[in-house]
Amino acid sequence: MTTRLDLYSLQVFLAVLEEGSIASASAREHIAPSALSKRLADLERTLDVTLFQRHARGVEPTSAARALARRARALLHQTQDLAAEIREYSVGLRGRVRVAANLSSIAQFLPTELRRFMDQHPNVQIDLEESVSAGVTRAVLDNAADIGVYTQSDDEQGLDLFPYHRDVMSVVVPRGHALAGRDQVDFAETLDYDHVGMHRGSAANYLFTREAAGMNRSLRLRFQVTSYDALVAMVRAGLGLGILPTKALSMHVVEDLAIIPLTDAWAQRQLKLCVRSKETLSGASKLLLDHLIRMAAAQTA
Repeated sequence: MTTRLDLYSLQVFLAVLEEGSIASASAREHIAPSALSKRLADLERTLDVTLFQRHARGVEPTSAARALARRARALLHQTQDLAAEIREYSVGLRGRVRVAANLSSIAQFLPTELRRFMDQHPNVQIDLEESVSAGVTRAVLDNAADIGVYTQSDDEQGLDLFPYHRDVMSVVVPRGHALAGRDQVDFAETLDYDHVGMHRGSAANYLFTREAAGMNRSLRLRFQVTSYDALVAMVRAGLGLGILPTKALSMHVVEDLAIIPLTDAWAQRQLKLCVRSKETLSGASKLLLDHLIRMAAAQTA
């Protein structure tokens, strides 16, 4: 027997999954809650599964719903790509590329490189979402992003990987700090002082904690923040030292701060680009991937 699924039902299903309630999903999709509920019921009946457990606070997706979500996102995205590629014949190259990137790449490289690409391809829409490195690879694997930019992740299996820029780390301290007069510093020496770090789950936080543990030392992480702006502000206030990508510090006024290169080999990190499969990327996604690869190669040439 042929199973018949319509794309709109899959779209409203994903809205419920992402919003966590039928009311929020119906508002997002501009459909009456009763009509949305009927579409969900029809979808469950067609697939012969329960997709959501209903409760007073909303809905909880079942394991079947999570499995369907990955396939549904892929199908809807492929449908969008199909329509975009068909239109290319009459109106020129068009498309939509979803990019997931870590903070380091956004702070240092992506703004100028995306601007250049968009100037060359004005009909390509780029959707950029910041995430920690592990979240970047997971987004690409789950088909929630077409291209990922990150530093380190344990979840790379099944992805096509390409080298991007190198990420050089430096210590930043107030001018009056004990390390301020140094030309360079080992990470081990920073462990004698309080640190201001990025939020839990960031690749940098994991890296620093791991390196400290390898020396049988602990990282004196007194404050954790979610942006480089906040980290620099905390350092400027004398609340601890910070370790940041050197190029990211160029965005800040740092006359009152000292920037000291780290000597450790791991302080030069390799940023990576990842996709599920370059061969199956849409035309627009391939163009952007190749552009980012060229930009990085030109800087290291």
